[in-house]
Amino acid sequence: MSAARVLVVDDFAPWQHIVLKLLESETDLQIISTAVDGTEAVQKAEQLQPDLILMDLSLPGMNGIEATRQIGIVSPGSKVLFLTHHSEPDIIQAAFDAGASGYVLKSDFNADLIPAVRAVLLGQKFVGSLTN
Repeated sequence: MSAARVLVVDDFAPWQHIVLKLLESETDLQIISTAVDGTEAVQKAEQLQPDLILMDLSLPGMNGIEATRQIGIVSPGSKVLFLTHHSEPDIIQAAFDAGASGYVLKSDFNADLIPAVRAVLLGQKFVGSLTN
């Protein structure tokens, strides 16, 4: 089985580095690119057609929810997993309405990210613990 191809979208470079290090330790995941804003995420999704996109919500220019909507059009086979600090129920619902398959809080990424990635890649929905 080939490695799942992953695009990581986050505008905060130190956080992006932490996420990349965690994902790189998984032999069945391949980081194919990164993006720092919603517009770049949509462009790279269209160009690379990743299996999974880890998406932050607060991005410069186009936010993660709007980027997810557009990715659903240009790369319909890509699954989107939000990794963000926003825990408000209406924002979480908006993310799923836009086409997300999963939602993990950055504060819980150590425990939730890899299980979320696995579930989403299997076609399941995943919502991490949403307590602050």
